Formats: sequence, C-alpha cells, structure tokens
Amino acid sequence: MKPQSRLYAIADASFGDPVRLAQQLFDGGARLVQVRNKKAGARELLAQVDTILSFAPSDADVIVNDRVDVALTAGAAGVHLGQTDLPPQEARRVLGDLPIIGFSTHNLGQAVAADSLPVDYIAVGPIFPTSTKKNPDPVLGVERLAQICKAVRKPVVAIGGIQLESAEQVLKAGAASIAVISDILNSRDIAHRLKDWLTLLNTLHGV
Repeated sequence: MKPQSRLYAIADASFGDPVRLAQQLFDGGARLVQVRNKKAGARELLAQVDTILSFAPSDADVIVNDRVDVALTAGAAGVHLGQTDLPPQEARRVLGDLPIIGFSTHNLGQAVAADSLPVDYIAVGPIFPTSTKKNPDPVLGVERLAQICKAVRKPVVAIGGIQLESAEQVLKAGAASIAVISDILNSRDIAHRLKDWLTLLNTLHGV
C-alpha cells in the first residue's frame, strides 16, 4: 500500500525555495516528499522538480502537487491532486498504473467517494486549524478523522495543523501517514525537526 512512509513531508514554496527545503527534508531523513508550489508555472515547477530528483535519495519518492504534466515529464514518483484538479481517473490514464496518485478530501462523503477511485492514498484534512491555505475547509478534528479511517479501505494521509504533540492521537485515529508542513518548515533547523518527527514515529511503531 502506498505511501509507505508514516511521515509525508511537504516542500511548500510559501516557506521558501522548495528545492532548498527538499534538500533539508532529505537531510533529515524524509523519504516521501511532495513538491508544492502553487504560484509557479509549469516550466518553473518542472525545473524545480528536476533539480530535486537529481539529488533525491534512491529510496525516496518525490510527489508533485497538482500538476500531472510536470510529474509525467519529470518522471516523479507521482502526483497529489485536489478536488478541482485533473480527475484521478484521467490522471491514472495519463500516468499509467505504477505512479502514486493521492487525492485530497475534506469530509466523509468525499473520502468514501475517493475510496473507489484509482488512487493510492486518500488525504484527509484539515484535522486541526491550518495557516498553509488561504481558504481552508472546515476543521475535521480527530473524531471525524477516525470515522473516515473506519469507512475507507485505502491508506489515509492526515493533513492540516498537525504538530509533533498531536501525532499520536492522529495515528490512533487510524491514519497511515501524517503530512506535515508548518511544524517542520517553520523550524530554524528543518533537518533536525524532521529527525524529531521520525524518532517519535518510530517509538509509535505499534500504534
């Protein structure tokens, strides 16, 4: 089942150069990294993804946010799609069977619908209040996350305002992986903060 990493790191351009951020995430031990640059055009994003792929560890998966065309051209591990992006069925047709496709959902209905789509994981959020989106969807909370995790078969990636201190309850709710942006990228030492996350997740291995 994909994604295999319990920590889903995101190199978000709103926190700086995504290439530099990705390097720091890899230095900290991340092996599943999404490149997110909402303001970049296809050419700029492709150049960034190409650069990141050039230094990514051989066992790392690099996911492109939104842009199926960039993911395909760059040869990235896959793409993450939102509700208003290219439909997952079309993305699967373009990318083929092997690349990872993730899909954002924001409520139980969307998550259940996504469970029958050709995607590898279902992102669910925001779990907690988040500042990384201008117009975030309503906060779900851990109880609704647990309800969704019980209702779907595919791996759930929890996202939105999750901090190190709340990771355990998110995993106990049934999430297979935790997507983290602010709690890592706002740190003065991104690689060190990411290592803190990996250490915690290793201690929670049985959760």
